[in-house]
Amino acid sequence: MQLHQNSGNWRLGLALSLLTVLLWGILPIALSIALQAVDVYTLTWFRFLLSFALLVIYLGVRNQLPKISTLRSPTFKLLATSTIFLAINYLLFVQGLAQTSANNAEVLIQIAPVIFGLGAIAFFKEKYTVQQWIGFAVLTLGFSVFFHEQLNNLLTAPRKYLVGSGLLVIAAVAWAIYALAQKQLLQKLSSFSIMLFIYGGCSVLFAPFAKPQLIFSLSLFHLAALVFCGLNTLIAYGAFAEALEHWQASKVSAVLALAPIVTLISVDFVSAIAPQVIKPENLTFLGIIGAIMVVSGSMAIALGKSPHPPRSS
Repeated sequence: MQLHQNSGNWRLGLALSLLTVLLWGILPIALSIALQAVDVYTLTWFRFLLSFALLVIYLGVRNQLPKISTLRSPTFKLLATSTIFLAINYLLFVQGLAQTSANNAEVLIQIAPVIFGLGAIAFFKEKYTVQQWIGFAVLTLGFSVFFHEQLNNLLTAPRKYLVGSGLLVIAAVAWAIYALAQKQLLQKLSSFSIMLFIYGGCSVLFAPFAKPQLIFSLSLFHLAALVFCGLNTLIAYGAFAEALEHWQASKVSAVLALAPIVTLISVDFVSAIAPQVIKPENLTFLGIIGAIMVVSGSMAIALGKSPHPPRSS
């Protein structure tokens, strides 16, 4: 089986990866707000439906809507795999978030890009230099230091918190499987076509469990949070898919590891101006050291020179 090869435009890949990090970093806050007014299934269904509808309009205007007839058996199987596992990821992440906290969710979901990066090395034959492996070690140690207190809290947490954390771990594994399948799909389909099929499939999967009538009773504040979650899905995953088209998956995954830092900064900012919306998180000296290590390790992996430059696709 021929494997997907990225374009080699690492600058664009880096920019798209950073955009994804920003959007995913602030997403848990918006999800927490939306969950105050709607259930998990309705929230997830709306995110996929809005993303699907907007993408249909965008591709329709550009006359780039994909044809169903172009889907052959191997492509369809990969699309089905991507759709099912992304749906699992969305559902379990929001359920885990509802039972824990925004920062805890971002801690545990970082298992996803780590598995994805290692999977890219295993399946797509991507390679790290010695410098990048050192960066990976620094990144891993940085997370251990950065989330030291959160991990200690996890060990002594009530059963509901532990269950929510378990759901987040499963969500992370599901996301890594989705991402690896999507990476290979780029061999046959454009990133926009892939996301269109996935958004449409996921919206159908969640439709029987959603309660659309709840949306019409939302306050403007909660409605804005819900719409933002939908737009975040469309833009962030579009940027992520395009990043995989131009850059090595292992490097994209390293940049994604910065998302928890964005979440922590965002939580502090929002809690400072609106403490009634979200509770503040206090960053200790160890947390600051850990954050520096995470950023340093991530950048060492992302900006390190590949031992074997990829061919242009």
